[in-house]
Amino acid sequence: MAMTGAQAPASSRIARPVPLRESVQAAILDMIVSRELEPGRHLVENELATLLGVSRQPVREALQSLQNDGWVELRPGHGAYVHAPTAEEADHLLGVRRLLESESAALAARHAGPDGVARLREIYRRGVEALDADDVDTVVACNAELHAEVARLSGNAVLVELASTVAQRVRWLHAPVARTRGRRSWDEHLALIDAIASGDADEAGRIMAEHTEHTRHSYLGTDAPAPTH
Repeated sequence: MAMTGAQAPASSRIARPVPLRESVQAAILDMIVSRELEPGRHLVENELATLLGVSRQPVREALQSLQNDGWVELRPGHGAYVHAPTAEEADHLLGVRRLLESESAALAARHAGPDGVARLREIYRRGVEALDADDVDTVVACNAELHAEVARLSGNAVLVELASTVAQRVRWLHAPVARTRGRRSWDEHLALIDAIASGDADEAGRIMAEHTEHTRHSYLGTDAPAPTH
């Protein structure tokens, strides 16, 4: 059937493959967030190209984009390095996280329902199993998944989007303190889930605020405030 002067409907358009630069950028970012490439690490284009099975050009383009997003530093005459967050950066980021996630938790208590609570309990179960197995990578992944699910259960799409933007950097910062926070962090998760299950918005918000503050102080190496209850 001829389609003169009109665009094909979206459902019939051929999906374009993701540009190689974007795939390379995503792969490098994943290694940074997981700390396979740790803060301060010198990023050698040839080594990354060999590791990822690509030429140097998409690696160079990816590093430029990652610099624009604040993940990489390009130093004239020295090359590319993984950005090392300052204490002030971490403090600001984790402070914003506290505001977003305490509101997410309060809203989740109002909207989660039995299915949502069940998903939270399943994530909690997997996280505790990983903690017992000293599988830090899975602990960090489950922690991020649980916080993302709480945001999703808030029912506020704007809040979900904002929390997601912050979450990737929080996961990056959380990795070094996951073992230190250990069981205490997951005990706090359980108390949070119980508050959400009971529909207590004030309690859920309070627990999440304290929980995120404990992580913040663990990362910064400062004393956390005493509980408010």
